[in-house]
Amino acid sequence: MRKGSNNRVVVTGMGVVSPLGCDLGSMWAGLVDGKSGVDRISLFDPESFETKIAAEVKGFDPADYMDRKQAARADRFVQFAVAASLQAVRQAEIKIEPHNAAEVGVIIGSTVGGIATLLDQVNILVQRGPSRVSPFLAPMVMPDAASGQVSIVLGAKGVNFSTTSSCASGANAIGESTEIIRRGDAQVMIAGGTEVAINPICIAAFNAIRATSTRNHEPQKASCPFDAERDGFVPGEGAGVLVLEDLHFALKRGAHILAEVIGYGATSDAYHMVHPDEKGGGGARAMQIALKKAKIAPEAVGYINAHGTSTQLNDKSETLAIKTALGSAAYHIPISSTKSMMGHLLSAGGAVEAVISILVIQQKVIPPTINLVHPDPDCDLDYVPEICRPANVSIVLSNSFGFGGHNSTLIFREYGV
Repeated sequence: MRKGSNNRVVVTGMGVVSPLGCDLGSMWAGLVDGKSGVDRISLFDPESFETKIAAEVKGFDPADYMDRKQAARADRFVQFAVAASLQAVRQAEIKIEPHNAAEVGVIIGSTVGGIATLLDQVNILVQRGPSRVSPFLAPMVMPDAASGQVSIVLGAKGVNFSTTSSCASGANAIGESTEIIRRGDAQVMIAGGTEVAINPICIAAFNAIRATSTRNHEPQKASCPFDAERDGFVPGEGAGVLVLEDLHFALKRGAHILAEVIGYGATSDAYHMVHPDEKGGGGARAMQIALKKAKIAPEAVGYINAHGTSTQLNDKSETLAIKTALGSAAYHIPISSTKSMMGHLLSAGGAVEAVISILVIQQKVIPPTINLVHPDPDCDLDYVPEICRPANVSIVLSNSFGFGGHNSTLIFREYGV
């Protein structure tokens, strides 16, 4: 293990399960085509709910990644995490073996954990009694079941836990994993986020605080970040995972390096449980911290993947935060919200958007913010509306903000630049 607090951290593998596809290629093709993954909810009957739409993962088969017995004892959010992790490890071409297992850690963020399993088992408890509750309930429902199961599947014996910071969870998992490698406590980290919250209780809860879109008659247009007519976020589900490595370790084993993590900032609004700081102060500070750690000027940022949820308060406050953090450079940096196509993946959002940020660096194309038809005068930056844009991007900043006032910013750079 390398000792010190200045180790460089690189990305060598990525994996996703998303509403636009269950692999990197499918998701990326959907993003550059401006495709929406939003439709009427099919996972349960939404007729009695104000919000009847969501961005569901379609065509996912856990048997592609786990044996059927193992899959049956894992909630859907764990299945997603295992799938994304195995994809990422496969791309990284890294072998986790007894001699290096203790140097490999896992942090997978989740907030609601196995809430769907919990709902099913509560119904069984009420209808059939306590003796019929599944013995697998406890390990299926806990939010850290994803990180635990990924650790078991991969044989990773290093640090292992879950981050729970609402919609910043996945980004925090990546940021904290980066810091673990920097200080020499691991050589490799499997890091990301996973969430499955398209179920009756979660949708009802979001409706109760009027956070979600009710544009049920046109689902594909419902997620419209920075548009004046936005009426709330569209719930989504999925998982995103990165393989992070100490640079020297990656070079020694001849790994193909996809990008470098150069900045991470995390702050709290200390303002309100579900509303962002209207002036964007916490988000601005997260970006400023990340820029300082990255040792770059705002002008060096080539693209911002915005949190961009399509709620009135968030989009306005994030715009203010970007202006505060980046000054005049904010007006010259292309920004987009990929939530316009995939909905809000909650704890998985920051991790999937980290994957997207790295793909932008690799592919030199910026995905659009679709459905941005009526620009909000309070959101007056360059949000790359409707159509993807070729751009020679080498540095990307990605924002993730969440209920509870959590703010997280990650900065990635093209390796070797």
